[in-house]
Amino acid sequence: AHAGAEEAAMGVMMLATLGLTQAGDYHRLNALKNMLSIVIAVVAILVFVSGGVVAWPQAIVMIPGVALGGYAGVWIAKRVPQAVVRGFVVAVGLFLAFYYFTKG
Repeated sequence: AHAGAEEAAMGVMMLATLGLTQAGDYHRLNALKNMLSIVIAVVAILVFVSGGVVAWPQAIVMIPGVALGGYAGVWIAKRVPQAVVRGFVVAVGLFLAFYYFTKG
């Protein structure tokens, strides 16, 4: 679960950074964030598979859930007003900054 929290934190921080550095609406920025996340995931997969550290039975069980969660997230993000998405990104970003600051 801890790795999932870090993955979510990375996504929110990437979206916040893209929002500060790129022009465009949040739907386009979210698509860019998703593309960057895919590149990061592919590199991580290659490193872990080549290193022989993948727990295949657990990974195979998780793959459909990850795919469905990704599609559901995109479906929801496209239907939520940009102001709500922006507010959510700011709120989660502040929470995560506070959380990681207090955890050291």
